[in-house]
Amino acid sequence: MSHPRASKALERFTVLDLTRVRAGPTAVRQLSDWGANVIKIESPADLANKDQLGGPRQGGDFQNLHRNKRAMTLDLKDPKGLEVFKRLAAKADVVVENFRPDVKFKLKIDYDSLRAINPRLVYASISGFGQDGPYSKRPGFDQIAQGMGGLMSITGKPGEGPMRAGIAVADSSAGLCCALGILTALQERDVSGEGQWVQTSLLQAQIFMLDFQAARWLVDGEVPKQTGNNHPMSIPTGVFESSDGYINIATTGGAIWNRFAEAIGASDLLQRADYATAPLRSQNRDALNTAIGSHLAKRTTAQWVEILSAAGVPCGPIYAIDEMFEDEQVKHLGIAQPVPDFDKTLVAQPFTLSRTPSQMAARPPLAGEQTDEVLTEFGFADTEIASLRQAKVI
Repeated sequence: MSHPRASKALERFTVLDLTRVRAGPTAVRQLSDWGANVIKIESPADLANKDQLGGPRQGGDFQNLHRNKRAMTLDLKDPKGLEVFKRLAAKADVVVENFRPDVKFKLKIDYDSLRAINPRLVYASISGFGQDGPYSKRPGFDQIAQGMGGLMSITGKPGEGPMRAGIAVADSSAGLCCALGILTALQERDVSGEGQWVQTSLLQAQIFMLDFQAARWLVDGEVPKQTGNNHPMSIPTGVFESSDGYINIATTGGAIWNRFAEAIGASDLLQRADYATAPLRSQNRDALNTAIGSHLAKRTTAQWVEILSAAGVPCGPIYAIDEMFEDEQVKHLGIAQPVPDFDKTLVAQPFTLSRTPSQMAARPPLAGEQTDEVLTEFGFADTEIASLRQAKVI
């Protein structure tokens, strides 16, 4: 049967997905959600392990990462399995893997080996620390990259020690960077006619995501520190208590600061010399935040959001995850979407295309669900498939 595609945008591309856990699957999800023909290839031995990496197959994490794909099983350690993979790679556009850097060479499925049979192949690798260098053989993990990439040193309250972010920032960022690299390489292939090797790592992606915090050191020679919920450079910006909870407020720039002070009934703060400029407000942040807090405690978060929004001051409530999905704007954006033949909704793509939108087209596949279907499409005869199955290669 014809596999439903999530979009027409990337439907001309075929992707062989060898990835596991999060960073790699995140990269491939960007391709499957935009219509690429993604074939998830899993080892029969790995599937037999009840404690497999990435959590249970029916768990929300796995399900959210692997929608809009098909799945097949293949033993790459078996010479017959390797030959099957090479036949697939000869016709594919993209291969994505996130093994330890040496594994692909041991399996003989590295870029140079596959390029010899398909010069147009775009081969993408995600590792913990890079494909070479002094740390290349170390196992990678998101929290390790958060720490080594500087994020944990600037997250959390001052004096309370390093703090990890509440999401897998390094994993997810590496996946998105990898997807961007793949799409860039595919665009370049239209000109040169040749594929190339796309490489990224959790460490590189995490450092890249530091953005202005990294630039503070590289350009200004300033080592950023933890500032808790306060913005490190724009004050007052942070979390404040209302009469019934908390509210986020951002007052970047003098004009917004003026509007904010007027809106909360604190125009007297505008006359204070110690709050006259952004550097002074930053220098005196604790006293200023205390003064602001005394005003904000008089109304509820919802009331302040209405008042401050009307005054053109960026602000918003601080939701738990369930509350976030109930917000009227979140519902309007439709970012939680139902999946066909699946009794749950999943998080959709965060951007839209006007002519070739993405949709939830297919539920996450069962282990090896489309093995025969995929092999048939790639030209394998029924007798070949039966022989491979009998030999436990698939």
